[in-house]
Amino acid sequence: MRELRVGRFARLDRDRVQRVGVPEVILGEGKTVGHLLEILRALANRGEGAVVSLPTPAQRRALRVARREGLPVVLRAGGRLARLRGPLGIRYAPGTVGIMTAGTSDVPLAEEARALLSELGIRTVTAYDVGVAGLHRLLRAVRATERRRPSLYIVFAGREGALPTVIAGLVRAPVVGVPTSVGYGRGGRGEAALTAMLQSCAPIAIVNIDAAVPAALFAAQHFVVRDPALVPPDRPRSDRRHRSNSR
Repeated sequence: MRELRVGRFARLDRDRVQRVGVPEVILGEGKTVGHLLEILRALANRGEGAVVSLPTPAQRRALRVARREGLPVVLRAGGRLARLRGPLGIRYAPGTVGIMTAGTSDVPLAEEARALLSELGIRTVTAYDVGVAGLHRLLRAVRATERRRPSLYIVFAGREGALPTVIAGLVRAPVVGVPTSVGYGRGGRGEAALTAMLQSCAPIAIVNIDAAVPAALFAAQHFVVRDPALVPPDRPRSDRRHRSNSR
């Protein structure tokens, strides 16, 4: 198992991309500015790229300074992601992911997912602010989006979280629901949205509240192009055992 050790504080999983089909994403939240910069510089020195999710305001300021000093890093999605330029070590087949939001308040999270998919080379088609409060605009958006034939949808909704269930009953592709921390009072901050999605009568998958990056990585796995040499062979079927069990 390949690891990149950075000081005494980080061990980066360099086999994750081949093992599960997505690159390791570095969570900025909770790390010191110094630790994050050391990790990125270690990767840059090896000619490797990286994605950072949820960099803090202090980290974003430090990344802007580091960029001026030569570190090839850019901020995406309004600073919700950072991208260290360089290969991520994975190829994805051509395809499209549909991204929809119930309201404008959900757009920053949707843009986080869209930016990550874009960095992985996966196309997206978006329809924002098309929640169930105005079904006329939703139906127009579904017709337009379906013409692009997405292989999978990521649907963001807060408050009562109804949109992913409705979308799952209208489109040809699987739906991943992302409850967002939009709403107030009892069941606010995404709690009611999460519960409602879990009770969906249409088949959907659900990630945690505000989990834009996990949703995007889940979608990306749908398009992985694997090297056959790295895929373990299927276990050979034992015809003898099969015949024995059938007696």
